[in-house]
Amino acid sequence: MTTTLQTAIGDLEPGSVAVLGLPWDESSSFVRGAAAAPPHIRQALHSPASNLACEAGVDLATEHRFRDLGDLELDMAPEAFDFITETVDRVLSRKARLLALGGDHSVTYPIVRAYARHFPRLNLLHFDAHPDLYDEFEGSRLSHACPFARIMEEGLVQRLVQVGIRTMNPHQQAQAERFGVEVVSMRDLIPEHDFDFDGPVYLSFDLDALDPAFAPGVAHREAGGLSTRECLRLIGRLRVPLVGADIVELNPSRDLHDLTAVVAAKLVKELSSRMLDL
Repeated sequence: MTTTLQTAIGDLEPGSVAVLGLPWDESSSFVRGAAAAPPHIRQALHSPASNLACEAGVDLATEHRFRDLGDLELDMAPEAFDFITETVDRVLSRKARLLALGGDHSVTYPIVRAYARHFPRLNLLHFDAHPDLYDEFEGSRLSHACPFARIMEEGLVQRLVQVGIRTMNPHQQAQAERFGVEVVSMRDLIPEHDFDFDGPVYLSFDLDALDPAFAPGVAHREAGGLSTRECLRLIGRLRVPLVGADIVELNPSRDLHDLTAVVAAKLVKELSSRMLDL
């Protein structure tokens, strides 16, 4: 860890939201490129085409608790995953909240490992087209298709709720039943869906949860997904503390006019607003 990052983490005050880029796609299948996402999200976030005001009225431009820690320098797994866990643990030890910018979805596993140390009754809310519950994929147990299998195997959360799923195959269905995963499939999702969590929530948002019409810049496009407004409305229905989040799987090489980066930046603003309102 660089001295600059150590100092930035040490300066975090309780209640801060710390943005951290995780430029990682070594665990990706089909198309690599998600490692390039964090700078694109930041560019959209700070574009003069918009501003940093959130819909609830929080202006991140004047909010001193909104901090950007930059990007981690990541090498190879599993060392990279251990480094992610160690860094997130340091952030949480400052009583701050993490908003991670992936990177592919495999980074959620080492993040949640750290969160489990600080929140023993953690709930995990997962937006995605895919359940990412494979026991292994293409010979890897650390693939971006496997993070939630690892999380559930290790008992890191008390509940996993998956929203927007529309690619569940028999193996992943069996895995969901094995781990007691609560799956809200896209075809069964209603706008008034309520989440009845009884404790803090970590939210993992794969951008392919959105229909490709709203987020084309992903590796695994799956038609029939959520709109951006539907996602924001569902997130707004949470009635428990949101203690952390990640936004993953933006692939700039497949984006069109930075449309997906703009959506990711919108999520940064609205999720940060929720986390600052603890």
